[in-house]
Amino acid sequence: MKNISKIFFTVASVLFLLGITSCKKDYLSVEHSSILPADQMFKTDKDALAGLIGCYDLMLPSGDINGDGNGDFDGDWGFKPNLFVGGHPTMDTQATGWDKQWNSQSWVASSPELLSGWQQAYAAIGNCNTFLAGLATADKITPTLKTSLDGQARCIRSFFYMWLAKVFGRVPMLATGETYINTPQKARAKDFTEMWDFIINDLTTAVDELDWNPLNGEYGRCTKGFALSYLGEAYMWKAYRVPDQATANYTLAAAALLQVIQSGKYELNPSFTTLWDPGAVWTKECIWEEVLDQGVHWTGGTTTDAKDWVTYFTACPAVGGWGSLYLSWEWWSSYEAGDKRRDASGVTAGVPGIDPAWKSATNYGYNPYLQQSIITNDDGTPIDATRHYHFMMGGEAAPGIWCLKTWRTCRANWQAMWGPQQEYYKRYSNVLFDYAECLFRLGGQDNIAWGYINQIRNRAFGNLEVGKKAALTATYLPYYQQIAQFYISKNDPGVTVPTTYPLPFNDVTVTVPDAQTYYTQVKADKGYTSPLWLVALGTERRKEFNAEWCLAQDLIRSGFMEDHITHDLPQGVGLPNTDPAVIDSWHTYRSFNYDPAKMDFPIPTDELLKNKLCDQNAAYQ
Repeated sequence: MKNISKIFFTVASVLFLLGITSCKKDYLSVEHSSILPADQMFKTDKDALAGLIGCYDLMLPSGDINGDGNGDFDGDWGFKPNLFVGGHPTMDTQATGWDKQWNSQSWVASSPELLSGWQQAYAAIGNCNTFLAGLATADKITPTLKTSLDGQARCIRSFFYMWLAKVFGRVPMLATGETYINTPQKARAKDFTEMWDFIINDLTTAVDELDWNPLNGEYGRCTKGFALSYLGEAYMWKAYRVPDQATANYTLAAAALLQVIQSGKYELNPSFTTLWDPGAVWTKECIWEEVLDQGVHWTGGTTTDAKDWVTYFTACPAVGGWGSLYLSWEWWSSYEAGDKRRDASGVTAGVPGIDPAWKSATNYGYNPYLQQSIITNDDGTPIDATRHYHFMMGGEAAPGIWCLKTWRTCRANWQAMWGPQQEYYKRYSNVLFDYAECLFRLGGQDNIAWGYINQIRNRAFGNLEVGKKAALTATYLPYYQQIAQFYISKNDPGVTVPTTYPLPFNDVTVTVPDAQTYYTQVKADKGYTSPLWLVALGTERRKEFNAEWCLAQDLIRSGFMEDHITHDLPQGVGLPNTDPAVIDSWHTYRSFNYDPAKMDFPIPTDELLKNKLCDQNAAYQ
């Protein structure tokens, strides 16, 4: 099966004039010799396919509008703002330095991560609007191809509008043919109904225009499954934003999501653990993701196919990482014994006196995928900075847990920092949780909804791996054997070529606690005020989607975010992160009062200065 991600990087000349947002200052810096006739991309089927790449291209990190190899959004799209706005507000992922504002609701309109995301989203939307306008009048494109291209472009436009809508609330809705070049002034949607109906209309049209299988067998193209999955989520967001229409929208959401479930095109990976491995991409669990290949640049440098520093940003600083991402002990301690998602998602420091229940057999002070200790240096001397629950870095403390979803394919160093990555935006497990939420809210089908939660928990405890150990090993181990040979060739001590997968697969079925029974006790112990089903869904989403883009927005939309912050991270417990004594406490110190109004992030200052019709969200006025 072909992968459209390869096309992004191999097309020699994209037949497309990229639309730039009002925030971009140098959009007129174009060589006249590079300008093509407006109808060039619609002269043949081949030209139209190439033109659509201009819409897909900005889904990848470091959108390179100028073609100078340096990117135009500081490489943020692959890591920031997605993980920042999607993870840090939950406080399950954390940061230090100038990024620490993301853990205290002190982000501001001038935060650069917000501006870069805004710019990239509207650049992509402008591309889609130009493409859709031209496609509508194109008479030389094969009709079936034209239909598919229209559906794909609408999906891409919806993807970026949904990102904007989930992050900022109401946003300007540029319609087909509009870009910030020809429409530099545009007010925000007058209300949430107008905004979400625009998105829903695009996705509803795309559902009718697209097939379940990607065009030309190229994974990375939007499909009917993409359109239905996001359509279901869009209806749920409209239900949240327009409560007097909630029942109708949850009903429509459930119908869309059920089509995905009944299609037979998607299923949970047998092993949660392998989801971030290079051995297989675009598996049946994947509905939408970025696949970033290390290409041929194994020794680092300034040019690479991936253009992505996720490994570098998320690895332990003591072994070369820059350390923009840490995971909380509140998150680590939320798992039941036997839930394999914990060890698949994080690696801890070596903590003296650690709670025995929190000490992983494979990940304690050690990255098993990279055979890399974070307790001792190569010469055996201790790395003292990581031997506590928290450690001091630049005068601030951060939790001693790092993300194994991102720090597993390559060590964080300048000799080989460009590791392949899979960054998920929507998985089949997202669909199952969303469908279960709809059933709970509509009532009358609670048993079915609990069944979907238990289905995901059954995978989490490794029961879907049973009987598949040989097949899983054959698929996912070879990469780690290859990279071990690379490190051995660099004379890295202590590295051997593994003969088994780094985290053991289950050989026998285990008993998984029933979700309803288990979370009844959790709710009582924690004092949550949410309904039992929402406690279960919210906590399971935290376990399933930690350090993935969707988590904060799922908790906000479902109504669990405030309950989580209040009871999982009680205010004033522990010590401020500038107190050296915090290293011996597992608690995250929270000083701020949770403000739900701030869950709509501020419209970037630069946009307000350039677009006088756009106003600011209430919490930041």
